[in-house]
Amino acid sequence: MTLDPANFPAGLPQGLEGFLSAAGWGGAAVEPLPGDASFRRYFRVRRIDGSTAMLMDAPPPQEDPGPFLRAAHWLDANGQRPPRIIAEKPERGLVLMEDFGDARMRDYLDQWPDDEATIYTAAIDALLRLHQLPAGPFLDYSLAEYLREVKLFVDWYCTAQNLYIDAAGFVSAWEQVLAAMLPRQRPGVTVLRDYHAENIMLLGSLQKQGLLDFQDALVGHPAYDLVSLLQDARRDVSPEMEAQMFDHYVRKSGVDQDTFLADYARLGAQRNVKIVGIFVRLWRRDGKPRYLDLIPRVWSALERDLAHPALAPVAAWFDANIPADLRDARGGAFAR
Repeated sequence: MTLDPANFPAGLPQGLEGFLSAAGWGGAAVEPLPGDASFRRYFRVRRIDGSTAMLMDAPPPQEDPGPFLRAAHWLDANGQRPPRIIAEKPERGLVLMEDFGDARMRDYLDQWPDDEATIYTAAIDALLRLHQLPAGPFLDYSLAEYLREVKLFVDWYCTAQNLYIDAAGFVSAWEQVLAAMLPRQRPGVTVLRDYHAENIMLLGSLQKQGLLDFQDALVGHPAYDLVSLLQDARRDVSPEMEAQMFDHYVRKSGVDQDTFLADYARLGAQRNVKIVGIFVRLWRRDGKPRYLDLIPRVWSALERDLAHPALAPVAAWFDANIPADLRDARGGAFAR
């Protein structure tokens, strides 16, 4: 079946018409959707009967849909709720999958904030179910990977601010902080790594939630995705809500609260430092300055994490290397 050119706009991936036809979606309209922080593109594919699917274009060599497909198939096979895969052609970067619709957790809560506790509780319960499973077939979240990520702060944020800092001391401080935690992430759980309100979809009810953006999954510590959800770079979560949801996880999981809180602070600081570096990189390297507006929220969470005694070596490094005027509520302004 040949696609109707009126429904098939220019600039789409080469070979898409044959891919959709082979998948049983020939003749469908293809509607571009807003992009994310990567080279991936998304389209909604709509049949004349109104049924829809989602198309991912992850073009090589910049992108590789293989990790997404492996994680999606594993999650689906283990009772989780990723979008189900309809067709795939990873060598061309094409994936056709279930359409979860437009009801993102973030957008819903913007309109209905009184449902916040209900939706966050459901999101944490989904994490608890994931953490009861043996870890998936993913690489370990190693010390080397944690350190590679925190170095993004030095490489991008500190460089953009023209700061002369003790880079070796930064790495050494993080090694001290993370070393005590590493034994507690073995044998580990599946860590989705981007579990937050813009990557959780509501599927017909507040309790039924779908997962997105899990292609970077690793095997790591159960606190990582919890802190990703509760210290969200893109949405304000009040300290009171964060504490309430943290307590919910602790009660239902049975972990030792004090030890888990220390690791939560470690991973919160590690993640937030990484995100600041990534957001500056998105501005300077990729021409996406809008991410700078999110840094103050991330910085505020970072300061709360640094206040935990488990972060003492890293906190001391920040005190010695990052000027006070860059550690205010704005997290350091940039001339754009």
